[in-house]
Amino acid sequence: MADNQLSQWMRALVSYVRSGQPDLTNRQMALLLISYITPGPHTVRGLAQQLGVSKPVITRALNTLGSLGYLRRERDDNDRRNIFVAKTEKGAAFLDAFGKSIDLEKARG
Repeated sequence: MADNQLSQWMRALVSYVRSGQPDLTNRQMALLLISYITPGPHTVRGLAQQLGVSKPVITRALNTLGSLGYLRRERDDNDRRNIFVAKTEKGAAFLDAFGKSIDLEKARG
């Protein structure tokens, strides 16, 4: 990756840290992005497979993201044992703002 791209990413991350938004881990951010960008429905098991981690790891990340209001759990009406991970307006707004900060740093180049 070019130094310019890394510098843009660094500036976007610094801007994010300065914004006062919750400090998400890479795992939490990856989980959030997968849930919003890739087609669902998303399950704990499926997300664990995608990230190559255990289901309890996903559950802990979902606990944090859920408490922030960025994702929520929903029971599958057809199979009550299944839990789907659902998007929220607050999570969409968070990712929209994060994406805009990346775009801003790209424009500054």
